[in-house]
Parts: sequence; structure tokens; C-alpha cells
Amino acid sequence: MFDAIVFAGLGLAAASAAYMLLAAARVFSFRARLAEPRAGDFRPPVTMLKPLCGLEVDLADNLRSFCRQDYGVWQLVFGVADADDPAIAVVRALQGEFPDRDIALVVDPRIIGVNHKVSNLANMMAAAKHDILVISDSDMRVRPDYLRKVAAPFRSGQVGAVTCLYTGVPRGGIASRLGAMFINDWFLPSSLIPLVAGELAFCFGATMAVRRGVLDRFGGFEALADHIADDYMLGHMTAEHGYKIALAPYVVENVVHEPDLRSLFLHELRWARTIRLVQPAGYALSAITELLPLSLAASALVWGMTGSGSLAAAPVAIALALRVVLHSASAWAFAPAGAWAPWLIPVRDLLSLTVRVASFFGRKVHWRRQVLLLPQSAADTPLINRQQGSSLRYEKDAVSQPTDL
Repeated sequence: MFDAIVFAGLGLAAASAAYMLLAAARVFSFRARLAEPRAGDFRPPVTMLKPLCGLEVDLADNLRSFCRQDYGVWQLVFGVADADDPAIAVVRALQGEFPDRDIALVVDPRIIGVNHKVSNLANMMAAAKHDILVISDSDMRVRPDYLRKVAAPFRSGQVGAVTCLYTGVPRGGIASRLGAMFINDWFLPSSLIPLVAGELAFCFGATMAVRRGVLDRFGGFEALADHIADDYMLGHMTAEHGYKIALAPYVVENVVHEPDLRSLFLHELRWARTIRLVQPAGYALSAITELLPLSLAASALVWGMTGSGSLAAAPVAIALALRVVLHSASAWAFAPAGAWAPWLIPVRDLLSLTVRVASFFGRKVHWRRQVLLLPQSAADTPLINRQQGSSLRYEKDAVSQPTDL
């Protein structure tokens, strides 16, 4: 019986090691795709929708990057819910800085569901002029060729939505560096793995580009208003209606600013519980990415079976080497200068394991000043049914309660 447990542990560690090698290979492959020239001049008119809420670190520079697009006909619509939101001053300054750009600001407090970001987007639609809608979060930064890369896949009538991967750019101390490291070492490589076997069936919040007609077919933003994973659901509903989701050959920069480790933990716990809700099987299988914990378990089993310290050390040594390989590949391919920090790998992986374990104990997630209570399963998140009540609930001012996990 003990031998079977040992071999099972070694098998899991070996599978995790194989994942690391595949992930590194996918990173190099996608990096090569980014370097390929893109022929053609397909540039349909585009409206970019940018929901805002408060002042984020580097907000003006982030938004300014979207104003500098080298594109044909395009419009930029900013939206806020509060007339006193300090982000309004930033938008007004950009309108003055770029007077030749078609930049609009919508201030509307209307709430259509628990997801306030989606409410903001729905309110902005009255100002949107064009049929290709490009949505991105306020902490993203892009280059002038962003719209050209995102719009190009819409040349095919079968493409209903386009999305982008993103890399983490830290702004701040150790918490921000660990947060960016999670994006670069885990999110980005793991997002490339499903493309080996098939097509995307969801979008990423860094960029959700969708045809207006496709959005209307599944009920518009109102259909997403009570879903916390609006990016996932927008892509899922697009695919359900028979359209393809294209991954643009572009990587957006996500400016990561976490004031402290608690903030980082709550942020990543929200991600983990949301993924576990919408992709329970995939989330369970993603435990294979926890190479260091699995290798430590394998080493303990080997030592118990053989009593040999050198043999027991082998799984951990191999795991550390492979983690450095994946970290280095992602840092070289996508991350900014100075992102290479292999000495942080044990801390990063211990935090990831802690978040994974915590994700199974509780359903609350913290999102800005909201605390949302997730349903038991994705089957409990239908389209909005006001008579039955929202599947996610809002609790005011509960974000400061450290026990609400």
C-alpha cells in the first residue's frame, strides 16, 4: 500500500514537471507568434469602452496609452458611476491633451446588477458609435498598434469576440512584485495550454472585443450584470451562439499595485474562487501546477521508502530547476526589465498554495468596496431574474472585515 502511495506521489510530481516543460514551450511559441508580421489593412471602426472607478496607480499614463492608437476610425468612451469620482478630472485632462481624438465621458449612477463594472458598461453604450466594441480594464496599458492587432481577427465573419493575454508590471513593493509574478508565471503560461487541444471558449479582462450584434444576440450587458466573471461569461455566451473567439497576437501590460500582502491575498482569492466557480474541473486539474509542494511531498515519500537523503532531494532539485526555467521563459518573453527574480519563487509558490487551499473554504470575494457571496455552483448563476433575486449579494462596507473569507 505504501509503495502505491509513493508511486502515485511520484506520478503527480512527474506530471507537474511535464506541465512546466509544456508551459515553457508554449511561452516560447507564443512569443514567436508575436514577432510575426501581420499583413493586411483591415481596420473597421471601433469603440473602446473604458469603465473607471477611482484613481489607480498610473491611471493617467494607462489611459493615455489608449489615446495614442495608430488606427483609422475609432472612439474612446470612459464611464464612471459617481459624479464626484476623481477619475473624471483625469479624463477631462486627456480630452484637453488630445482634442483631435473622439473621447467621450459618461457619468451615470444607474445600477442594473451586482457587477457594477457591467452596469457602468451598459450605461456607456448610449455613447458608443461603432459596431466593434473593445473593453479593457483601467489598469491596462498598451502600445499604439494595440487596436490594429485586436481588430484584425474580425476580418473573419466567424469571429464574434477577440481577447488578449496580459503580463504583470509591478508598481510598488514586494506585494506588487509577487502579484505580477503570479500573472507572469502562472496565469499567462496556463492560459496558453488549452490552445494546444482546441479553441478558446472565454475571454480575458485585459481585452474583451466583441461585435455589437453578437452582444445583442445574448442580451447585451444586461445578461452579464449578475455574473462576477463577466469576461469569462462574455466569451462563453459568444461561443454558445456559434461564434469563434480569437486570441490576438498581442500582450497587454497590467499595472499591478498591491498596497500590502493582505490586499494581494484577497485579490488572488477572488480570482481563485471565481475560476473554481466557472471552471470547477479545470480548477481542480490546475493543482498540477503546484510543482514545488508536489515535489516536497514526493521527496518525503521517497525518503520514507528508501531512507536515502540524496534520492529524496532529487524531486525538489528538479522542481526548482523547472520553476526557474518557466519563470525565466516568461520574464524573457513578456515581462519588463527587472522582472527576473528566481529567489522569490518559493515565496510565490507558498502564497499560491495558501490561496488554493483557502479557495475551498468559503464563498465570499472582495472586489473594490464590495463583498460578493458566490453561489454554490455556476448552475446557480442564471441570467438576471429580479423576482428570484440576484445570485450574488452586495454587502456595504464589509471589505474591512478580515474574517470575511
